[in-house]
Amino acid sequence: MRKVKLVLPAVALSALSALAAGGTAQAEQAPGCAGTVQIGSTGYVKKSGTIIASVKQFKGCGKNWAYTYVWDSYAAQPGSFSSSAAMVVNGARDFGSNVNGYNKQDVWSKGTDTLTECTRAYGEVWGDGNVYSGQTDERC
Repeated sequence: MRKVKLVLPAVALSALSALAAGGTAQAEQAPGCAGTVQIGSTGYVKKSGTIIASVKQFKGCGKNWAYTYVWDSYAAQPGSFSSSAAMVVNGARDFGSNVNGYNKQDVWSKGTDTLTECTRAYGEVWGDGNVYSGQTDERC
C-alpha cells in the first residue's frame, strides 16, 4: 500500500484549526474603515475554562477598535446571549467606545482617537446569568 502525504497551505491549516477549536474564520473589518489591521495578541473570553469568544484590538483610519467574536460553539447553545466590545485606554475602560449586541456573534467597539495612548481591547459575553470577560495585551 502506498502512503500519500497531504500538504495544505498555512491559510488552510489556520482555518481548519479554528474550526476544530469551535470558532470560524471571520473577515475582520471595522465598520466604516476598510484598512484595519490587528495589533497585539488575541485575548479570550472563557466560561469554566472553555473559550467562548475571542477579543482583538485593531488600528486603522486613525483610530483603535475593539472586536469581540462569540464562537459558534457558544452561540449555538439554547437561549440568548449578549456580547460587547470596548476599548481600555490608559488602564480605564472607555465607556464611550462600548457597543453591545444582542445575539450578535461579532461586535465592534466605536473607534477611539487613541493611537498615541496605551490601549487594550475588552470584550464581554453574558446570557446565563453570568458575565464572562476577556481582554488583549496592552499596546503603547
